[in-house]
Amino acid sequence: MNRKFLLASVIILSLGIDAFSNKSKDSIKQNIEKIELKNLSVVDYPSDKGNSIILYFDKDEKQKNFQYEIYLSTDSTNWIKAKQAKYDELSASNIELPFWMWNKKRNINALAIDVTKVFSLQEDDYFKQNPKGFSVYAKVIAIGDNKKYESQIVKGIAKANWFRVDRLNNLVLVIIISIVFFMIVSHAKKRELFIRKIAGLEAIDEAVGRATEMGKPVVYVPGTGSMSGISTIASIFILGEVGKKIAQYDATLKVPHYDPIVFTVAKETVKQSYMEAGRPDSYREDINVYITTDQFAYAAAVDGIITREKPAACFYMGYFMAESLLLAEVGAGVGAIQIAGTDVDTQLPFFFTACDYTLIGEELYAAGAYLSKEPMLVSALKVQDFGKFLFITFAIGFSIFLLIFSKIETSYAEKLLDIFRVR
Repeated sequence: MNRKFLLASVIILSLGIDAFSNKSKDSIKQNIEKIELKNLSVVDYPSDKGNSIILYFDKDEKQKNFQYEIYLSTDSTNWIKAKQAKYDELSASNIELPFWMWNKKRNINALAIDVTKVFSLQEDDYFKQNPKGFSVYAKVIAIGDNKKYESQIVKGIAKANWFRVDRLNNLVLVIIISIVFFMIVSHAKKRELFIRKIAGLEAIDEAVGRATEMGKPVVYVPGTGSMSGISTIASIFILGEVGKKIAQYDATLKVPHYDPIVFTVAKETVKQSYMEAGRPDSYREDINVYITTDQFAYAAAVDGIITREKPAACFYMGYFMAESLLLAEVGAGVGAIQIAGTDVDTQLPFFFTACDYTLIGEELYAAGAYLSKEPMLVSALKVQDFGKFLFITFAIGFSIFLLIFSKIETSYAEKLLDIFRVR
């Protein structure tokens, strides 16, 4: 009897719970009202790889205290909550696109959504499985006035784009620079372009001539940098031009090396210089000498060479560290003309103190074009100068422009920044 009573109680209780849950579901459904959001749309995010969409709809001042929940689905039945935001957080200005692709002043609510993150998709698989685009459904739940409002369902496609139109400004800038470059190259081939005199490079002839007259060698130190360093590359350029002059004067050259790769490149460079000077017979294999990759052991070895050989001229070109003063001081002690150049600003004071001439920073980079007078190199140098002039002019002009228009009309300032923003 007790078992029958207990079983009947359980059945009645379960029926009551089901009835209550159904009633709750019905009441929830009744609380969500339908709403028509004006111009609700889902469009592909332009100039992306195909994984994003933009959802937007017209603003309604009556909903300024509302919150919005954005839901996405691949089949319009199983919905995933993608974002929850307040009315003032959904703005057209939040979409990071330039003005020629997106009007940030439009009176709309807008949101960019990455669908791969919403649906937890691996990008590699996503692009393989959806080569023609990824269809997505969207709806908005508006919450306000103690009610929920469900919008209409809209459909859109996220697809890859052939061109990055948002980088159009970069393309135009590259075209302008390229045109200027080729114009200067053409001009350089017709007549010599002006490059201001650099005292240290003008003194190379004097230094090599003095070594020839005294019958003493020239020591060229290419620094302790690797071949990937810009200053080392510039040093090898200078070595090639110095090698030509030494071959012409029939002087003696010694080049001690810290890095084995730099040693190999310098060896071929010097050999080529002797051939271009018409003196391949004067080239010797012992001109370039590899010493060690230990910094102070290298400095000690070079100091030994300078002390024994007592060169008439010493060149220190490239990347230097603490060994700069150790080398330059010994060279000054033997009475050599010393010409140094580096882009390491912490070592420049030591070279200024101990050397006769010092190339500062970009003078080292310009030395190859200065000495060779090669039209292509000189043109590249002139384009760099043009770029610096343009940058300084624009920086001053745009600073003034931004200061003025930020107080008057901010949209002009934003458009100007869009034009020169690198994406």
